[in-house]
Amino acid sequence: MTNATKPKLTRGRKKQGPNPIDVHVGSRIRLRRTLLGMSQQKLGEAIGLTFQQVQKYERGANRISASRLFHLTRVLDVPLSFFFDDMPPHVAATTVDEDGDVVIGDHSGSGYEPDPMVKRETLELVRAYYTISDPSVRRSLIDLAKVLTKLSSTEPT
Repeated sequence: MTNATKPKLTRGRKKQGPNPIDVHVGSRIRLRRTLLGMSQQKLGEAIGLTFQQVQKYERGANRISASRLFHLTRVLDVPLSFFFDDMPPHVAATTVDEDGDVVIGDHSGSGYEPDPMVKRETLELVRAYYTISDPSVRRSLIDLAKVLTKLSSTEPT
C-alpha cells in the first residue's frame, strides 16, 4: 500500500471525522452568515472562495487558516473570539496530536448534540421575529410560543 492509499492513523488507530473544534468554528461561521442573511455564495465571493469551500468550512471538513479566520472576522463583522464563544466544554477539552488530529481514545466528542441556536429553523425564526416592526405583535408571538410549549408538553405522546 502506498502512502497515498494508506488510511491516516492517529496513535496507531484510524482517525475519526473532523476535529470537533473545527466543527464548532464552522457552525459559528454559519450562524453569523445566516443571521446576516448572507448566502454561502456571497460569503465565498467576499473571501475569495467558492461556495463549496464555504460549505466545507461550515461543516468542519476543512480547516481554516489563521489569515482566513482573520479575514472572516472583517467580512462577518465579529471579533475573533466569536468563533470560539459558546464552545461546549467537551469540545474545548478535545485531545489532538501534533498534526491537530483528534486522538481516538478521547471520547469527548461522543454524544455531542449541536446547539439548537445554530439550527436553520431557529435562525429563520429569529430573523422573521426581528422583521416584525410592531413590539406588541412581537410580544404576542412570544406569548403564543409559550402557550404552544405548555400545550405540547402536556399532550400524551
